[in-house]
Amino acid sequence: MTYYFADHLLLTNGWAKQVRFQVINGRFANLQPDSQMQQHDIHLSKPVLPGMVNLHSHAFQRAMAGLAEVSLNPADSFWSWRDLMYGLVAKLTPEQVYSIANFVYVEMLQAGYTQVAEFHYLHHQANGQAFDNPATMALSVRQAAQNTGIGQTLLPVLYSYSGFGSQPANAGQQRFLHILDDYLRLQEDLSSVQDLRLNQGICFHSLRAVSKHQITSCLEALPKHWPVHIHIAEQQKEVHDCLAWSQQRPVAWLDQEIGLSDRWCLVHATHVDASELEAISRSQAIVGLCPTTEANLGDGIFPATELIARGGRLGIGSDSHVCLSVAEEIRLLEYGQRLEQQQRNRLYNQHEPSVGNYLYQKCVSDGGASCAINSGIAEGNRADFICLDVSYPTLASAQPEQWLDRWCFASNHNPVNDVYVAGNQVIKDGQHKQQDAIHAAMSQCLKQLL
Repeated sequence: MTYYFADHLLLTNGWAKQVRFQVINGRFANLQPDSQMQQHDIHLSKPVLPGMVNLHSHAFQRAMAGLAEVSLNPADSFWSWRDLMYGLVAKLTPEQVYSIANFVYVEMLQAGYTQVAEFHYLHHQANGQAFDNPATMALSVRQAAQNTGIGQTLLPVLYSYSGFGSQPANAGQQRFLHILDDYLRLQEDLSSVQDLRLNQGICFHSLRAVSKHQITSCLEALPKHWPVHIHIAEQQKEVHDCLAWSQQRPVAWLDQEIGLSDRWCLVHATHVDASELEAISRSQAIVGLCPTTEANLGDGIFPATELIARGGRLGIGSDSHVCLSVAEEIRLLEYGQRLEQQQRNRLYNQHEPSVGNYLYQKCVSDGGASCAINSGIAEGNRADFICLDVSYPTLASAQPEQWLDRWCFASNHNPVNDVYVAGNQVIKDGQHKQQDAIHAAMSQCLKQLL
């Protein structure tokens, strides 16, 4: 029987000292604050925090990060970036996707992410035909999660059309496309995995890429406990096109025609009005914010302050992986609100005035809900936790309640030292045991692609 002993540990209700706990079958058990360390306890001298949830990832896009920062168009936008992304998509093999996913998942673990929602829409061969095993591409990213040790919510994406009103897909989208029956078979083929670190969900690329019939059919046919993710209202053009098609804004259409609930994760939701914000809050749907990607693509700034004031839920994701830093996502999320409102300290509540403490815990909890898991350090939850090296000068002088503010707002140094997923140590002293081989495979992959 193994016990751990943490000098400092961040519980769901705040920092605790001298905490003994067990990990039984990959889950936290017997959490005992204010205890005495016993002879055979594993001593965790560095502060212990829950691992962060990355609620939105396109693993393959890591291969093009930094390659779209040259202006070839005076009106450069998300849509011109998308054309460049399609060029990468045309080349990728399952083996390359596996190499890229391995690389980005190690980077996530080193950053302190212990769970990722993989929004996976790259399904088919370069000519648009299915592989002999239609799940080949999805299994590439799942196997990368198993190999690296990160928790994963696999979200196979239904993508059928290029625009609102079931417009035919274009040539760059051929590798993404499914008819409804094939999509449901893919979901069934992937659903037999038995691993505490892995689960699955329903995913619609966007309202412009699916029909109402497809959405309702999937919700009826697939398990009711699975989370449901969708890109929505990311760009103004998407909102304008939705209005032209339906006379409703995207989130309003989804709420009125389908019905929002706490199963839904609305990725980006950048451009919402007050009534849509109220619908999101009322339903307890989770807003999936990806601040560094949204800034990179020029999406806009989501009204997070108003969502928090209404009791809404949100989490963070790294999306296209131009940045893999928990601190940077939290920092930019808060700073975007400050810049827009010209005020400081925007995202907090009356129970937790520290922005860093509040946002970190909220993104763990709400991000976990978006993956249909209970996250955070509490008995029964999966034992995902990280240990911070607080010897760095900006952290060494801080009190426990200041560590997260110092990390998120005052450090250019990554203090994540050790990472555990389901009780298994996957990062030790900042390193992954397969790191060298994974880096070499990624380098070779990029040379082939670029």
